[in-house]
Amino acid sequence: MQVRFPVTKAEFDAYYDLRWRALRAPWGQPRGSERDELDAIATHFAGFDKVKGVVSVGRLHLVNSDLGQLRYMAVEERLRRQGLGQTLLAKLESEARLQGVKWLMLDARESAVEFYRRNGYEIEGKAHVLFGDVQHSKMQKLLPL
Repeated sequence: MQVRFPVTKAEFDAYYDLRWRALRAPWGQPRGSERDELDAIATHFAGFDKVKGVVSVGRLHLVNSDLGQLRYMAVEERLRRQGLGQTLLAKLESEARLQGVKWLMLDARESAVEFYRRNGYEIEGKAHVLFGDVQHSKMQKLLPL
C-alpha cells in the first residue's frame, strides 16, 4: 500500500466515497455529508492498493500554527486490523510535523479510542454524539520532534 495525497478527480472521488461508506452511510446519512467547509484548505491522505484502490483515508487541517486536527480517518471495513490505519496515522503525523504542528487533536469514536491510545493519544474528555448514537472522545497528542 502507498499512502499519499489524492491527486486526480478519480482519486478524490474514491477518497470521498470511502469516507461516506465508512463514516456516514451506516447511519443513513446522504452523500455529501462526508464533506465540510475545511476540505478545501486541508491536507488529505489516502492509502492506495494497486488491486483494491483506495483502502484508507484521513485528513489533517491546521487549527493554528501549533495545533492540527485529524478528521475523517477510515479504513475499508474488510481490511481493518491489518496495519493500514497505523500506516495512515504515521503519514498524517509526519505531515503535521512538516507543517510545524506541535500538538494533534481529534474526536475519536468510542470504537477507535484504544487504537489512538496505543498510538500515544490521551483522552481529554467526552466530545459530541454523532447522529444521536456515536459517542466521541476528545483526544490529543504532543508530537515528538
